[in-house]
Amino acid sequence: MRALLILIVVLAIALVVGDRVGVVMAQNEIGRKVAAEYNLPHQPDVEIGGFPFLTQAVDGTYRDIDIRIGDWSGHDISVHNLEVALADVAAPLSDVISNRTSNLVAGTATATAVVPFDVVQRFAPSGVESISNSPEGLRATGTFKVAGLSVPATVFATVAPTEAGIEVTPVSVQAVGGGPTVSLALVRQSLAFVVPLKELPLGARLTAIQPGDDGLHATAVAHDVRFEDLP
Repeated sequence: MRALLILIVVLAIALVVGDRVGVVMAQNEIGRKVAAEYNLPHQPDVEIGGFPFLTQAVDGTYRDIDIRIGDWSGHDISVHNLEVALADVAAPLSDVISNRTSNLVAGTATATAVVPFDVVQRFAPSGVESISNSPEGLRATGTFKVAGLSVPATVFATVAPTEAGIEVTPVSVQAVGGGPTVSLALVRQSLAFVVPLKELPLGARLTAIQPGDDGLHATAVAHDVRFEDLP
């Protein structure tokens, strides 16, 4: 009986060790392929959720896979802290072994990233000297042309996701240093602009934008992502 118990313990340890070795190998392979696909300077961190891993691999379905890319550049824009969360991933073991991607599908891909304010400012109209966050919304300060005059002012704006990217729309304006009153109607059209973050990796498109102290926090979502369709 004692020998049998020892054998059971040894087998259990071997299965756990084998499971962890398998998940590490799979995570490294996913990271390697993502780095190659997007020409990343370093391999992203990958975490396959759920336990045990081997039963998920045999079944061909994975509850969630998190990919932490970090800094990423594409479509003439750069972001920080890019993370992609894949949910309900179907990847038949035979296809994975044969390196076939036609049947590899993620039910949902959710990407989050931070667009730093210096990147946002690159797309702002001339005259904008700084962009930051505030309780009133996105804050842009600078000197703007109003009725032929150069007026120092602070403009507060809302941000929203659109098909074209992040849309910045002025909602209020305050003159600086006792300058003349500035009409919002005069600056709204000239100071509205778009940051062209149309999509993030895996075809995820913008769904939400939230200003933060370090930049604009963007969320993008894609559904039924087929790995063979990746750019």
